[in-house]
Amino acid sequence: MSRNDDTLGSRRRPTMKDVAQRCDVSIKTVSRVVTGQAGTSPATTERILRTIEELGFRRNRLASDLRHAGPSSILGVVIEDLSNPFYGDMIRAVEEYARGRGLMVLSVSSDEDPAREHDLIRELIARQVAGLIVVTATADNAYLETEIRRGLPIVFADRPGNGVDCDEVLLDNAQGAREAVEHLLRQGHRRISVVADYEHVYTARTRVQGYRDTLLANGLQAAPELIRLGRHTAEEASDAVHELLALSDPPTAVFTTNNRSTVGALRAIHGRDAQLALVGFDDFELADLLEPPVTVVSNGPEALGRLAAKQLFSRLDGYHGPSRHDTIPSRLIVRGSGSTGASRQLAL
Repeated sequence: MSRNDDTLGSRRRPTMKDVAQRCDVSIKTVSRVVTGQAGTSPATTERILRTIEELGFRRNRLASDLRHAGPSSILGVVIEDLSNPFYGDMIRAVEEYARGRGLMVLSVSSDEDPAREHDLIRELIARQVAGLIVVTATADNAYLETEIRRGLPIVFADRPGNGVDCDEVLLDNAQGAREAVEHLLRQGHRRISVVADYEHVYTARTRVQGYRDTLLANGLQAAPELIRLGRHTAEEASDAVHELLALSDPPTAVFTTNNRSTVGALRAIHGRDAQLALVGFDDFELADLLEPPVTVVSNGPEALGRLAAKQLFSRLDGYHGPSRHDTIPSRLIVRGSGSTGASRQLAL
């Protein structure tokens, strides 16, 4: 690859015109090869395909549908689960910000599957999205380095990018976990359990570490039998709480590290005679109307989406400075479920 080609790749994504110029053929000829049409000699086809690979050209698969709006009218958002209200609130904030700038948002869900995330991002890039906001499920995001170098703006939200230097907006998970556990400690609890998502999930891992660190700072060790990890669904979290309550020395309080785990814990607690204090990470609808109302760590998914969109648009507006790493503080909302005498007769 020539010096000029390398310079081209570093400042913008290559187009069909670049491929045509490099191969000394018409754009129509390149288009025939890209779309699989006949009429091009095998030698020319091979040369064009080789050049496409060398330049890293990606076909704009939505161009025919978006010729009035243009290929840069869409922002791609990759999240963990579209059905999760937390991400619904985050996406709504992104959409509101993008709408004010004349762009629409295309949201997709990886379901915590790294291979699915890779496929979805490839598809979004093929559609020439203007930029990406990614809640990554991948341990190594270095596969995005080429696209970043070619000028595709990417912002990691909720979870940091790994192996790439990108803008990111994270929540203060350690602070939130500390406030939750300290609240339970102030209520007199010493047998505090934790129910969390998969260990490889950044938010779960950092919140559990915050739980451990806070206990240690208060002269307590996290008892292994009180820790339940890898509980991804509300049903799995409910099973975990049933397991905890069946212990010979059960916990007096539980800290759940996301809204799904909290819902699962509430289902397990409902209707039991004993008492169990509960503090959950992520606020959720009707949490204040349950009996008792649920104490939560609120972390502002709307603020997360808004700031991620703001970072992305600053790149689209020409900002070429160093990557930014912003953190949104958490806030403990004290309600009834975190108290020593919290009733387990929770109405769901």
